[in-house]
Amino acid sequence: MKIVVLDGYSVNPGDLSWEALEECGEVTVYDRTNAGDVVERAKNADAILTNKVVITEEVMDALSNLKYVGVLATGYNVVDVEAARKRGIVVTNVPAYSTNSVVQMTFAHILNMTNRVAHYARENREGKWSASVDFCYWDTHLDELAGHTLGIVGLGNIGYKVACIARDFGMDVFACTSKNSADLPSGIQKTTFSGLLGISDILTLHCPLTDKTTEMMNKTTISRMKPGALLINTGRGRLVNEEDVAEALESGQLGGYAADVMREEPPRADNPLFKAPNAYITPHIAWATLAARRRLMAVAAANVKAFFSGSPVNVVS
Repeated sequence: MKIVVLDGYSVNPGDLSWEALEECGEVTVYDRTNAGDVVERAKNADAILTNKVVITEEVMDALSNLKYVGVLATGYNVVDVEAARKRGIVVTNVPAYSTNSVVQMTFAHILNMTNRVAHYARENREGKWSASVDFCYWDTHLDELAGHTLGIVGLGNIGYKVACIARDFGMDVFACTSKNSADLPSGIQKTTFSGLLGISDILTLHCPLTDKTTEMMNKTTISRMKPGALLINTGRGRLVNEEDVAEALESGQLGGYAADVMREEPPRADNPLFKAPNAYITPHIAWATLAARRRLMAVAAANVKAFFSGSPVNVVS
């Protein structure tokens, strides 16, 4: 069996092994593949693996041997799943591999904004503490999470774990979720999205990107939040209107915005968030811990093995 990995670098820049996948067949790994090169590189492949390379209906029609597409991620919008289904091409994904890592990044952003970790590390490099007449030094407001309200949009694997950790911090936790109130554990209260806006000191987004959620955080919804509230986005960049978020940061309506995702990736250098006060943007790395990538590759290889053995798993097509 011929297997082609179209964009393997982001998953494995060299610190992991493709050995488990190589047990399934003849493997060719490309670090990156432009759209125009997909058909040529995968022309004899029985299976292709992709992270962000788009697999369209036209690509499938041009690949006569193609039987399987493995997405090296949880989201699978890079593949025309309906077209694959019509052609009998199996599409799989890798669910829940990065839950712990994304939750960790969510709190890294929250704690950075409430404890101003990066700010004080920078201040120390500039000698501010060394020059202090007191044993300690601070020049910003410092906040404690206990007693504050965390609003969570989406209570899947990631949102649920964020909620549990927030409870341990002593926070009041409210969630906008499709789950029934009776099914939620003690300490997590269900409310509407509108309800979250008015009560959240910190609002964190963990919902899928749909027509309904696209730019759900915009000038109107942000205006209904508590002045100075914090907004976290480790979900999808297009859940927010970035121009409106930047404007809210400038006016002080938002006290901070932290995100690991952006509308366009990589972003334009002139994105307004890069100049907005109290905006903290990480370059889509919440999923990319070594442990998460190791799990991702293990499940991806297991998906391929299961497909070729006749019992596919994690099928989304």
